Amino acid sequence: MEVDLIFKIAAIGILVAVLNQLLVRSGREEQAMMTTLAGLVVVLMILVQRISDLFDLIKSLFQF
Repeated sequence: MEVDLIFKIAAIGILVAVLNQLLVRSGREEQAMMTTLAGLVVVLMILVQRISDLFDLIKSLFQF
């Protein structure tokens, strides 16, 4: 398993958490929520791409 993927997801999580706290403290709760949702979408897109690569590998492995 690639450790880079874990570090990417952790970095995105830390960045989103910091931005969320800054926006909430400045009274912009709606923008904080949108930032959190954007971070979630980015992480989900990365994971979906990796799962797609895994399924392609499994399909090529069991191809007759």
